[in-house]
Amino acid sequence: MASRFNPLSADARWQKIWDERETFRASDASAKPKSYVLEMFPYPSGRIHMGHVRNYTMGDVLARFRRMTGHEVLHPMGWDAFGMPAENAAMEKNVHPGTWTRANIAAMKAQLKRLGFALDWSREIATCEPEYYGQEQALFLDLYEAGLVYRKESAVNWDPVDMTVLANEQVIDGKGWRSGAVVEKRKLSQWFLKITDFADDLLNGLGALDQWPEKVRLMQENWIGKSVGMRCTFHFAGRPGGFEVFTTRPDTLYGASFTAIAADHPIAQELAKNSPDLQAFIAECQQSGTAAADIETAEKKGFDTGLRVQHPFDPNWHLPLYVANFVLMDYGTGAIFGCPAHDQRDLDFARKYGLPVNRVVAPEGHENEPVGGEAYVGPGRLVHSHFLNGMEIEAAKQAVIARAQHEGWGKGTTVWRLRDWGVSRQRYWGTPIPFIHCDDCGVVPVPKSQLPVKLPEDVSFDIPGNPLDRHPTWKHVDCPKCAKASRRETDTLDTFVDSSWYFIRFASQPDDKPFDRAVAESWLPVGQYIGGVEHAILHLLYARFWTRALKKIGKIDVAEPFTGLFTQGMVTHETYKAPDGNWLSPQEVEARDGQIVAIASGEPVQRGRVEKMSKSKKNTVDPGPIVDQYGADAVRWFMLSDSPPERDLPWSEAGIEGAWRFVNRLWRLIDGLEDAQGEDKDLDRKLHKTIAGVAEDIEDLGFNKAVAKLYELANAIEKAKPSASRATAIRTVLRLVAPMVPHLAEEGWARLGEDGLVADAAWPDVDPALLVDDEVTIAVQINGKLRDTLMVAKGTPREELEKLALAAPNVLRQLDGAAPKKVIVVPDRLVNLVA
Repeated sequence: MASRFNPLSADARWQKIWDERETFRASDASAKPKSYVLEMFPYPSGRIHMGHVRNYTMGDVLARFRRMTGHEVLHPMGWDAFGMPAENAAMEKNVHPGTWTRANIAAMKAQLKRLGFALDWSREIATCEPEYYGQEQALFLDLYEAGLVYRKESAVNWDPVDMTVLANEQVIDGKGWRSGAVVEKRKLSQWFLKITDFADDLLNGLGALDQWPEKVRLMQENWIGKSVGMRCTFHFAGRPGGFEVFTTRPDTLYGASFTAIAADHPIAQELAKNSPDLQAFIAECQQSGTAAADIETAEKKGFDTGLRVQHPFDPNWHLPLYVANFVLMDYGTGAIFGCPAHDQRDLDFARKYGLPVNRVVAPEGHENEPVGGEAYVGPGRLVHSHFLNGMEIEAAKQAVIARAQHEGWGKGTTVWRLRDWGVSRQRYWGTPIPFIHCDDCGVVPVPKSQLPVKLPEDVSFDIPGNPLDRHPTWKHVDCPKCAKASRRETDTLDTFVDSSWYFIRFASQPDDKPFDRAVAESWLPVGQYIGGVEHAILHLLYARFWTRALKKIGKIDVAEPFTGLFTQGMVTHETYKAPDGNWLSPQEVEARDGQIVAIASGEPVQRGRVEKMSKSKKNTVDPGPIVDQYGADAVRWFMLSDSPPERDLPWSEAGIEGAWRFVNRLWRLIDGLEDAQGEDKDLDRKLHKTIAGVAEDIEDLGFNKAVAKLYELANAIEKAKPSASRATAIRTVLRLVAPMVPHLAEEGWARLGEDGLVADAAWPDVDPALLVDDEVTIAVQINGKLRDTLMVAKGTPREELEKLALAAPNVLRQLDGAAPKKVIVVPDRLVNLVA
């Protein structure tokens, strides 16, 4: 009787061997073709969850497979270790952020090791260590010297709970992405990176990323937001001055019914000095969200300034000027003209304030049709527009721009939605910005010989705000230029800077510089990057900018950091809520008498939706107890088997139990191997088709398809009689499943007396001859309708196919003795009898 697979002993034994032999350590000097496989590195929150497990299992399968196909594989792991949660924990638990973070790293590293991931731990990095952030400071200074870093006073998104600045990308529905607090507008001196210098290149580069999801490329394209249009001047009526407007629809100028400026436009600010009502309206605007989605969904509100402006085409045509909550200062010029008939926001605004709605674009036959509840944004020709009448939209745009340039009140131009990246954060737990403020010399960079600028350890969080501001000694330093008493910059870098270049540091880690160019370029770009779609803008756009910036200053000859990108689906679980409204974890509930109850109280609980696992709703499943019960391989197999990798995976006990049963089926095959003689051509063919198919599926990241093929092969082996073919198939299947269930594969490899480690073994060769079927199925039709099928040898002659078709029982019944009028034979495919 076959023994039972013991995952606890097997997992520990093989993980120890891999560590001792440094099996997965990548060699920079290897002559093999290089393959860089990377999953987005985790924030060290203290526990990994099933979402981590799924993400890293996918990358691990690919990394192990690439090793088996002859590649030198770099598959590293590190920790995105700076950020607000550590400071929040420090305040809540009265522990230093570094102590909390490093303890979490140790715990999560132990959890990852238990899952047997083929990681090169020799390259482990944590962004909170001076060895890493000191090199980041050096790069920041390089970018400063190249003119790509600057400091200015700017209106910023201020999170009043986290007490820090947020980038526009970090404001979700008008609230801080971590705290959930309503974001305020403030003016502060901030450090910026000139990402806008690369806007065109970042946009154009998306076209070459054909191994990225289309939705991610579209999200980046929309965020960069290239708009081609016209900049023109509107002059005040009856008083000097005016303002510039940017529009992408100059063709609709004859449909204008109002103008509007942003709440923080200089004109609005000046007018508010003498208007308490306008001051109150501006304050209300500053409480609203700045994201495009917020603006689209919010009620459109305005404040009539009482001022009127002249229409560019007719100085006697006057338009009202509003301050409006849907106009943003950081897009275009912070001012618009409103054409309600052809822009939905303008239409909503016009309906609210009783402004005219004049159609100036219409499809043929609809020239005088009034505009209803929806603005018309489709194709058509210009109407009610004087010299533009009858023109198509694009021709009309060019005609208006030409006239504006000739008359001197406007010109064609391009604007971008993308703004420079504000990287200042008023927090302690981050990379210190390496600058010094001197009363005489101004802002002075820290000499590179003095890097890293280390964070002081002796800080407290008993008072809200940035501890670096009130540190008694750390911020006091002499100016590097004049040696007078000066002050360190107390802002720290946005943590997205840390993750914008970590993949380069993984590839090369010299002590004396951020990376060695030649070594880094030998690995980059990352061949396959795997992570959540939630990072489509925040992280991926910044990383693409960072490599371009480094290329511009001659540090590296890589523009795109990631050749292939895969965004995996989430692991989901049902949610549970107690009668008191508190969330309960799956471990706190159980099924009793047909209902779900709280284990502690026995009270029925409310079953909620199946949602992404999250700590806030407590619907996470800790992989630790699952690995204890079923072993790492069963967990890995389940993560790969039950759903396409790009879709969400519902967690279920039944799913993990099914994976555990299959692991044991494989073990029984191996443990029960009997060497025998004789061929089994069907099994040989099945084996080689599986070798080829699984390889293709893994390369395509179709892990669930690969799993399905391995299930089919296991079924075929179980049903096959003892033979040399069956013995070969069992030995071969170990290599096929090794990327997915590596512990079982190593255990079986050793049990069968194979040399070395299966992790070092080559992927099985495919015999092309066995990929071709010896037999084919022939469809037999009568008047085009299927009546029977024939299984024949491939290449059977036409005459033989015709005889076999006419002798088929169903055909004989249908013809009832009559001869067909015509016989059409398509070799290896069909015979059609025309009766």
